[in-house]
Amino acid sequence: MLDKTYDAKSVEPKIAERWQEADAFKAGANARPGAESFSIVIPPPNVTGSLHMGHALNNTLQDILVRFERMRGKDTLWQPGMDHAGIATQMVVERQLMEKQLPGRREMGREAFIDKVWEWKDESGGQILNQLKRLGASCDWSRERFTMDEGLSQAVLEVFVTLYKQGLIYRGKRLVNWDPEFETAISDLEVENRETDGHMWHFKYPLADGETYTYVEKDEDGNVVLEEERDYISIATTRPETMLGDGAVAVHPSDERYAPIVGKFCEIPVGPKEHRRLIPIITDEYPDPDFGSGAVKITGAHDFNDYQVARRNHIPLYRLMDGKAAMREDGEPYATCAGQAMQIAKSGDLPSEADVDDINLVPDEYRGLDRYAARKRIVEAINAEGLAVTIKDEEGNDVPFVEHKKIMQPFGDRSGVVIEPMLTDQWFADAKTLAEPAIASVREGRTKFVPKNWEKTYFEWMENIEPWCISRQLWWGHQIPAWYGPDGSVFVEKTEEEALEAAIQHYISHEGPWKAWVEEQLENYEPGNILTRDEDVLDTWFSSGLWPFSTLGWPEKTDELARYYPTSVLVTGFDIIFFWVARMMMDALHFMKDEHGNPVEPFHTVYVHALVRDKNGQKMSKSKGNVINPLDLIDEYGADALRFTLAIMAAQGRDVKLDTSRIAGYRNFGTKLWNATRFAEMNGMKLDAAFRPEKATQTINRWILTELSKTAEEVTRAIETYRFNEAAGALYHFVWHELCDWYLELLKPVFMGEDEAAKAEAQACVAYVLAETYKLLHPFMPFMTEELWAQIGGEGLLCHADWHVPLHRDDQAADEINWLVDLVSGIRSARAEMNVPPSAKAPLIFVGANSTTRERSARHFPAIERLARVDSLDFEKTTPKGAAQVIIGEATACVPLGNLIDVAAETARLEKAIGKVDKDIERSAKKLDNEKFVANADPEVVETERERFAELKTQREQLAVALTRVSEAG
Repeated sequence: MLDKTYDAKSVEPKIAERWQEADAFKAGANARPGAESFSIVIPPPNVTGSLHMGHALNNTLQDILVRFERMRGKDTLWQPGMDHAGIATQMVVERQLMEKQLPGRREMGREAFIDKVWEWKDESGGQILNQLKRLGASCDWSRERFTMDEGLSQAVLEVFVTLYKQGLIYRGKRLVNWDPEFETAISDLEVENRETDGHMWHFKYPLADGETYTYVEKDEDGNVVLEEERDYISIATTRPETMLGDGAVAVHPSDERYAPIVGKFCEIPVGPKEHRRLIPIITDEYPDPDFGSGAVKITGAHDFNDYQVARRNHIPLYRLMDGKAAMREDGEPYATCAGQAMQIAKSGDLPSEADVDDINLVPDEYRGLDRYAARKRIVEAINAEGLAVTIKDEEGNDVPFVEHKKIMQPFGDRSGVVIEPMLTDQWFADAKTLAEPAIASVREGRTKFVPKNWEKTYFEWMENIEPWCISRQLWWGHQIPAWYGPDGSVFVEKTEEEALEAAIQHYISHEGPWKAWVEEQLENYEPGNILTRDEDVLDTWFSSGLWPFSTLGWPEKTDELARYYPTSVLVTGFDIIFFWVARMMMDALHFMKDEHGNPVEPFHTVYVHALVRDKNGQKMSKSKGNVINPLDLIDEYGADALRFTLAIMAAQGRDVKLDTSRIAGYRNFGTKLWNATRFAEMNGMKLDAAFRPEKATQTINRWILTELSKTAEEVTRAIETYRFNEAAGALYHFVWHELCDWYLELLKPVFMGEDEAAKAEAQACVAYVLAETYKLLHPFMPFMTEELWAQIGGEGLLCHADWHVPLHRDDQAADEINWLVDLVSGIRSARAEMNVPPSAKAPLIFVGANSTTRERSARHFPAIERLARVDSLDFEKTTPKGAAQVIIGEATACVPLGNLIDVAAETARLEKAIGKVDKDIERSAKKLDNEKFVANADPEVVETERERFAELKTQREQLAVALTRVSEAG
């Protein structure tokens, strides 16, 4: 006999252990002979990570698909694993070394530090996989992979070396996001843009050689509002320290104010007066004539927009900062460097890549300063020289024009420091070339996005893709397989031995200064005395981009690769479409071919789920204090309740607004099924393998079997089309309403009756229906259903049971019992709306009833009498006065309630309630009609208000119906 209550805390660990002992999720488990494969690769969580709500949603949806297909007998693999998380892991280990007062990374050296990272990984890393097991994830845990394990490392080497030799990977100097804390390039995904308090300084750039021009401003009608002679051009900047690296000042081609000085030179107002640099005034489409002065300084080595302008217009680029974002202190004195830059500016020739680093344009007095200290000194110097644009203060004095305003600043999501756009030497992949087949795959329908609207996002990024910076200045990660010779020549091979062989061939076969040196070094060769390995490692997305096939053994031709590649579907969040999905597409289509040499996509479908937000629709963040820990929810409500909540709220294209009260509600849903099973047990239910649904004779049993089949069809169709919320909703309705509220209630007289044959059929049927319900619900609530399956004597593990195949349909029985359900529900609703005392009974009168309705009402009167609280049944031609009316098919069911309620009091109550709702509707409508509110409020707040308005309208309609019924009863 089942316990009185379901205890998730004790049952879930027990079930998890049962699955583990049975190796229940091993690839191919429960597969039928010759079955087609179904495979999913888990989006690999960081080895440093812990379970958050995004993981919980993502893995719940994957698990639903995997358990569903496993029960359908497919050859199923859910491939687990973790990402090595370069920056995050290095940061964790470095912090640990500091806390233990051990030597730091640089003191111990690279090899010893990497050993420490592996020690940490073995002892403390990867806790998230155990947390996923608590969620119920049915991965093949025996196949766990790690992006730094030996097999995946071989795949990385294969891809890097191949792409390099094909000319699709190269080393160059480009602008990247630079994290000064970790001293490495980082990806856009690792940059967090935050609104901060900032300043906009306005400065004068004097025109060269005493030039002047007439500056004219006009209003919208063309009237002159300002005309004055100027010997400068005004610019505004939020980062004065970058003025040192300006290469030009740009204005829009249509801006008439500056037409007289386009092509002339102006002076950067920073540094020693005798060595001031001159830069040209150019035109470009980038400046906005209506923003600020309309003139923009172009610092191509420290701003992404400026970088594009500089490239279009052949403007010199000069790096100003070192890896810590301090002003450079290397190189020749400022006077020498400024002179070199002046020569370049006047000649119009672009500097070489070496000049970007060799020419240090930081004045001597600012060298070595932190960027913010330099900013302060530069602003003070400009103000002192009188080159700040001025405005009048309240007392009429001229003061520097400085705007205090909110600005968006990029921060490293791990370091928390402001990111500096930096022109550095990095390794890049030719993403544009690699993207072309990936674009075609989606465009031609070989890979589909669900919902489809995400294809637009994919195309917008892929069709405007920039070279991908794949190098990171870290120690933890896949070290780039590139070695440099004594003259800087690079040799890219899988091993140092192969690189050395290539270097020997290069130097020995070419007469040159290094031939003799290399020959001499070879006589007493030791690793490293000829070649030096590149210290950089690869971006973690480089290795995770190979995940769908590297985890299956590629580049070796393994059985798993043949069976499970291509994978079936990818389940992911929209925020990594660019960083992961696109790169998997690019890599797979380049390296994975069929027997005819045609590219093979890594998956046929990309299901993109939405965000999990808090109950008010706000994005979860630590700063807002609204983060919900899924492990806490599992502790309190159980994994099943959390999973079912996430699934039933996972409507395509809509964010999940998670309210813990909803989780409590779906825990109650599980409790209802548990109690239903317990009730059936107490009434002698028995799982009978000989029971055949098609041979059931009782109408009530044929009805529930029909509803079960309908539900199975709906759930199957919904899961196949990734409509998880519809599948969960169908199950909720069936279990709560048809099965528990009606079927078991209608069976009570049978269980208590004297008809032993009817009782036996009911006992077998209810056991069958419950068992098949557990199957349908298992992908959503695996722990409870597995326990219930075992408790009622199900054979083997439920996760290996065959998915329910709809066999029985009796529309006539379904129509009859659904008629009964609708009738009782309608009467109950009318009684509730009119506040009829629960114990009060009333007659039931049918008007316009045909013979079928008469037969049904007579046959089911005992149930109607008990469930609807009626005391008699009659048939009339006209509607009696003072009766609540319920339309049931062709007939009207009338329940005279006038004598059972205080009509006047009920009318007053309902009118008061309608009045309150009307006021709430009016307030909500005013909000939504306010264009300023809709435009400026957070989208989540606006959406919440729209939902509230819709709920109020529904509430108003329900109250109006109730008032009508009360009026009729009077």
